[in-house]
Amino acid sequence: MRCSVAPKTADMLYRGLPMSRLLHTGQVIIDLAMALDTLPRSGGDALAKSASFHAGGGFNTMAAAQRNGLKTYYLGRHGQGQFGDIARLAMQAEGIEVIQPIDPNMDTGLCVALTEANAERTFISYIGAEGALSSDDLATVAVEPDDYLYVSGYSLLNPGKARPLLTWLCGLDRSVHVTFDPGPLLQDIDPTLISALLPRLHLWTSNRSEAQGFTASSTIADALLALKSQLPSDCLVVVRDGPQGCWINDAQGPQLIAGFNVHAIDSNGAGDAHTGVMIAALSTGNTALDAAKRANAAAALAVTRRGPATAPHASEIDLFIKSPHTQAHNQY
Repeated sequence: MRCSVAPKTADMLYRGLPMSRLLHTGQVIIDLAMALDTLPRSGGDALAKSASFHAGGGFNTMAAAQRNGLKTYYLGRHGQGQFGDIARLAMQAEGIEVIQPIDPNMDTGLCVALTEANAERTFISYIGAEGALSSDDLATVAVEPDDYLYVSGYSLLNPGKARPLLTWLCGLDRSVHVTFDPGPLLQDIDPTLISALLPRLHLWTSNRSEAQGFTASSTIADALLALKSQLPSDCLVVVRDGPQGCWINDAQGPQLIAGFNVHAIDSNGAGDAHTGVMIAALSTGNTALDAAKRANAAAALAVTRRGPATAPHASEIDLFIKSPHTQAHNQY
């Protein structure tokens, strides 16, 4: 049976329930996470120290938002098979609502996530049922003015998914907050699709290399200015800068929000934790600066844990920020 995102009711408001929701249009895939000392050369071999299956991809961002108080819905597809089962069980355990019915024709996709001893990670992905989305799929979604909508760059790689998604998104009221995380394959996206999306954004969030690559900038300062010039005036730009924390650029101009000193063991999912917590914090009225500080804390905690969906809960972030950590330079 097809479910739908039900509109919020007066009863929800009467009971004081949170009114904003995160509608995630990206992809949940399954990570085969493997830890090893270093990647082998091409044609070589290596023994992993550990291996395990986890829900990953878009699940990481959704879990981070859900754990930080933002009710989350997954609008993407999910497949028939062992990987689809893992994805659905993981979302159910987090309280994430799954909207689409099971795709009977294929399984959910797989990502081999290789994490080296220096915490750097390498991904090799195979797209499954989550790679498609139709106008009919989106027609069931009742979007409210104060909802938060998440768009992944991976969704724009397949025109068969990108065009229905963008047509639907551009028809929504401007009050619906739209976040775009371009991801590492940004250069492979059709520029016309990017051009159609950028005017609709309220939040751009990426890492430094993605921002500089997209803007052809040699410095992060130039990238921040170039991004701001291509986005709506009310769009917040967030650029994660690894050991430094993150940069934000809003009406107050660009500024660095420093990170936290931690010892990293696995950077897989850190950016997703940052994004999910950033959106959740903004949805509750935090300023961009305060939301970025919470997101930095979430990413710092995430890299001290193994696995993809390692975002902390809101209470953990509260304690971490209050603890005597030096907010200057991350060790990851």
